[in-house]
Amino acid sequence: MTTPHRSAIARIVIMLVAAAVVVTGCSGGFAEQDRNREAGDFSTNINPPMQQPEQTPPSTPPADPGAPTGPCPDPDPTVIATCLDATSGLIAASADATSTVVAQRTSGKIVRTKRGGPTVDIASFDVDASGDGGLLDFTPSPDYAQDQLMYAYITTPTDNRVVRLAPGDVPKPILTGIPKGDTGNMGTIHFKSPGELLVATGDAGDPAAAADPGSLAGKLLSVTDLSSGGNTPPRVLTSGLGQNPALCPDVVTGALYLSDRAPAEDRLQLISPTGVGRTLWTWPDKPETAGCAAVNGVIMVSQTRTQRLQAITAPTEEKPTTAEPMTVLERRYGALGRLTAVPAGLFQVGTVNKQTGTAGPTDDRVIIIPMPQGPADTNV
Repeated sequence: MTTPHRSAIARIVIMLVAAAVVVTGCSGGFAEQDRNREAGDFSTNINPPMQQPEQTPPSTPPADPGAPTGPCPDPDPTVIATCLDATSGLIAASADATSTVVAQRTSGKIVRTKRGGPTVDIASFDVDASGDGGLLDFTPSPDYAQDQLMYAYITTPTDNRVVRLAPGDVPKPILTGIPKGDTGNMGTIHFKSPGELLVATGDAGDPAAAADPGSLAGKLLSVTDLSSGGNTPPRVLTSGLGQNPALCPDVVTGALYLSDRAPAEDRLQLISPTGVGRTLWTWPDKPETAGCAAVNGVIMVSQTRTQRLQAITAPTEEKPTTAEPMTVLERRYGALGRLTAVPAGLFQVGTVNKQTGTAGPTDDRVIIIPMPQGPADTNV
């Protein structure tokens, strides 16, 4: 099993901010404004093999990580980031999940923050945020300490694409031509290994394109040519993805899951090493799954329309049947977006109330959620 790079990336992000490195992107013409700055090759060092996962101890609700200070205080102690644009991808930036690095879809900015601040700008991209487009996801390079590269999945006026950003440079295209639509632009990127980037693309509002082998819409893609302007086409691992696909590696076991919204139902799949998904659960009522995160076989799935977090236990050889999801949070923070997790059994979820739903005075926010221990926490 490949070592899950998301948890390693969290450590990289901490180092990034500690070194006070701020990366910004310049406007317009990602392909045309090529200053040909080389950022260096990726390291060939592979992380050590994954140790056998230990049983994650039950997490407890986090203590108040700081007084509600700053220009946009929220009295809820589990809220660690406030007054953001509608969120998209996020990464926990500390082992206790009390700080976060979060992408803001409409502004194209990535920031690091925690309860009470400060907020540090990490990167900025010019994006087309019409519909559900914009800054869709991001990830630092697995070798960020050496190359200081940031990767992002963004919407431009003509397409959705993956770009690479080096300090002081403009974004360089890595994968272009992913179809753009009025809806169905959301997707995710995840480094499976230092030399392979997985890209889950939405169907751009056209389910037929997801099944079309000639289209990059609605696909799980493997990108191994990570050079600027590379000509090697991506390899299609899985077709037929719906809207808003979200990849989530288990930060303890390395298992990889994907949630999306298919035309007939929302679903959660287990992704095999070849990319073919095994469906673990489906939601025919279409609650609008928005993200997933996993710790040691517990998969949390966020939902936008129903404003719920649900927990699913991954099947095992001893228990091959997936049990019905347990609702652990409902209608407390509004519309929910992407998720991330840390090995200690804590999750972060971003809200998207400025995109859908009703925004409150401190939206949009990032909230810490402990490993589920009981019935739903509801605010109705």
